[in-house]
Amino acid sequence: MKVALIGASGFVGTAVLKELLDRGHQVTAISRNTEKIQPHALVTAKAVNVLKASEVTDAIEGHDVVISAYNPGWSNPNLYDEFLKGSASIQEGVKKSGVKRILIVGGAGSLFVADGLQLVDTPDFPAEWKPGALAARDYLNILKDEQQLDWTFLSPAIEMHQGTSGLRKGVYRTGLDHPVFDEDNRSIISVEDTAVAIVDEIENHKHSRQRFTIAY
Repeated sequence: MKVALIGASGFVGTAVLKELLDRGHQVTAISRNTEKIQPHALVTAKAVNVLKASEVTDAIEGHDVVISAYNPGWSNPNLYDEFLKGSASIQEGVKKSGVKRILIVGGAGSLFVADGLQLVDTPDFPAEWKPGALAARDYLNILKDEQQLDWTFLSPAIEMHQGTSGLRKGVYRTGLDHPVFDEDNRSIISVEDTAVAIVDEIENHKHSRQRFTIAY
């Protein structure tokens, strides 16, 4: 497949890029910092300002699918606003490009941990993650009204960060709107296996216009 990967040099994007290349996909790696993209025969690196929908359109025309691992940066003081603006710009740019499929990597904060209670609204949710989690939750609600694109939204496991990563098992379990827990009551996965699930989804297309989640 010909895949446009937005955020290709980030934490998730780097793992997704490796997984795509290992499976032989042709990738346009879109990033603010293309110098971080390692040269590869299957990779075309493009520097794009995702806040400009026309730049997104120009970069992704002719692709089979778009993967957006866009994140303005966890330390960005305007993370909430920029995530929503960037996500809306990407959505508009994809629509104008003629590409129909997009997979968006969100967060676990919008998963329901009890009736009517999302993880981001629980008392112990870390304050430093809240702006990004709220933005991803609010964007998912916007995305649910999208009729033109064949979208998929991925909420990784609650524990998916540098500390849980470094190993590719190649296995995971899926859910929809509630976290997947293991026998130790942990919702956990590595970034490598998050990438496996993302590439599996673009290849197998099981969650059309749905949010899904993954964990071991």
